[in-house]
Amino acid sequence: MSRIAYVNGQYVPHKDAAVHVEDRGYQFADGVYEVCEVWRNTIVDMPRHIDRLDRSLRELSIGWPMARAALEFVLREVVRRNRVHDGIVYIQVTRGVSRRDHFFPGEDVVPSIVVTARATSPRAGDSAAEKGISVITYPENRWPRVDIKTVALLPNVLAKQAAKEQGSKEAWYFDSKNNVTEGGSTNAWIVTKDGTLVTRPAESGILRGITRAVVLDLVEREGISFEERPFSVEEAKEAREAFVTAASTLVMPVVKIDDTILGNGHPGSVATRLRELFHTATDFLAV
Repeated sequence: MSRIAYVNGQYVPHKDAAVHVEDRGYQFADGVYEVCEVWRNTIVDMPRHIDRLDRSLRELSIGWPMARAALEFVLREVVRRNRVHDGIVYIQVTRGVSRRDHFFPGEDVVPSIVVTARATSPRAGDSAAEKGISVITYPENRWPRVDIKTVALLPNVLAKQAAKEQGSKEAWYFDSKNNVTEGGSTNAWIVTKDGTLVTRPAESGILRGITRAVVLDLVEREGISFEERPFSVEEAKEAREAFVTAASTLVMPVVKIDDTILGNGHPGSVATRLRELFHTATDFLAV
């Protein structure tokens, strides 16, 4: 079956989907995006994702391309037309199409929107989680406003490519104080030797992940010992276990950081349990 994309008011074959050469997302990375999990034919945590999309748009003074209810309909329809039972749905909104100029265009320029969806394999994700992944550490190379989910991801691309070239799945950024910030496309967590779960505060320096928020809800519900504070690369390498979170990976155990094996080299009990419980704490938007 051919994939379908939604582009500025039209459902079109994915192979023919295109934006104008002077779309500001293409020219300036002047846009934002969201990625939502589709699980058992439902869109997971859609209200939180749309709330974060709204915040990103407001931070960049980009208008909404359509009403919120209309966007929810489009998301459901793209998932339905692509027959995605398990997978992801991607939303991108840019400032629109205008003659190339650094200044914002006039109010007559309307935002552009693209929505796509594709299937993924839950079995493949579970298989990876059973083994755990390795990460490398990488010096922070991004602009300070990483709390805005913009499409300006070249630094992330370079970090993740470095990880791939070293046989790892993810790169953990570290700042000038040698503290871990987050992954190239994930939030970072560790479990200390005394069993305390730790992740960096989301006030600055990281994206306030939606999957991260779900895990925090689970942590509170399950009574897991927890601290929200910075942690160093050295502390991470001495941790009992570690994991990353994102809509595309859920809770994914980390078993190796650079050349350091964590614990016994197998996924830890906290990460495994949180992954098992994850969908008991999420909100669903039926397709």
